Amino acid sequence: MLNRTRPFSHVLEQLRSVNLRPTRQRLALAKLLFEKPDRHVTAEALHKEAAAEGARVSLATVYNTLHQFTEAGLLKEITVDAGCSYFDTNVASHHHCYDEDTGTLTDIPAHNLQVVGSPAIPEGKTIRRIDIVVRVGD
Repeated sequence: MLNRTRPFSHVLEQLRSVNLRPTRQRLALAKLLFEKPDRHVTAEALHKEAAAEGARVSLATVYNTLHQFTEAGLLKEITVDAGCSYFDTNVASHHHCYDEDTGTLTDIPAHNLQVVGSPAIPEGKTIRRIDIVVRVGD
């Protein structure tokens, strides 16, 4: 059902469902992140996109908000290099393909890769998840 008085009420509810106060900055960034499905964005790209939309948020606020959303389970952080992380709006189990030439990150459905075996893990620990990033390039 479309809410005509509050077109982004789903964003409000999403934030409230994970106990995040819907501040102006969080709402602006959440709208950009979640209005299109399955996005992979860097903090810098989201900051640039927010500025183009007229949202007045600092890069530090973008980083902080992305990490808050990640901790709340709304995003998944994918580290492709020591200095480069993408934030993924698809938090379901899946893997990634990273094009080192273009910097493009795309989803690989979990069922498309098979993990055989696992490394020895310390006693008392369990594997929470396995993240695979397949790197491609020319």
